[in-house]
Amino acid sequence: MARPEVLDRIQAAEREAEEIVESAEEDREERIAEAERKAEEIRESAREEADELESERLETARAEIEAEREAILESGAQERERLESGARENVDDVADYVVTEFIERVHA
Repeated sequence: MARPEVLDRIQAAEREAEEIVESAEEDREERIAEAERKAEEIRESAREEADELESERLETARAEIEAEREAILESGAQERERLESGARENVDDVADYVVTEFIERVHA
């Protein structure tokens, strides 16, 4: 093989090697970009899932707080009714006591 042919073959091999390297670099860049896109999608999905979980927990906590509030209010209403009922039952006794005291003081 003549020298020019060898030189041509070497240059062709070098060009081919450069093309292979360029192609590999482009492929690497595309894979990195795709991996970054996927990573961002995963992060976004995780954020959305965390937000949803937080909302669910917050809603559950609010429901529990509301149930406890209602129970406290009901308990307070029952206690108030018990106290009012006791007070109503004592009205006659108190009135009798006041009248008796008044009469005793007037006649004293």
